[in-house]
Amino acid sequence: MSTPTEPQPNTTATASLVVSVTDLASSLAISPTDSFPAVFATARMIALMEIAAARILTPFLLQGQLSVGVSVDVTHTAPTPLGSEVVAEARYVGRTGKGGKLYEFEVVARDEGGEIGRARHVRAVVEKERLEGVAVKRVKGGAEL
Repeated sequence: MSTPTEPQPNTTATASLVVSVTDLASSLAISPTDSFPAVFATARMIALMEIAAARILTPFLLQGQLSVGVSVDVTHTAPTPLGSEVVAEARYVGRTGKGGKLYEFEVVARDEGGEIGRARHVRAVVEKERLEGVAVKRVKGGAEL
């Protein structure tokens, strides 16, 4: 019997956190003129969604590989206050993209009051060293992936 190279469709994984001050939109300001509310930031919700999706792929990665986000189509539909728990649940949909090299997920985020957001998320599997090397070269000399 061979080892599967990807998750079965409908495989799920979760990631959760309790909203802290650093998770609030108000913590994202980088200038005194930036003003955001003291509720769970969309950027942090997306990060939590990515973690949940990445956890589905982790058992299928070879040494030196990791998965990275390629795209996120997200809606953030309800505010979450400081101290609430947020849980993101990802569900593997299947392969997508040219040659089926990408992995697609549906992700839903919820707090104690119900759904706060959902996303269609796509990830790629890459060699960690190559990706990090290309990043440095790209900034210092124009290399492409």
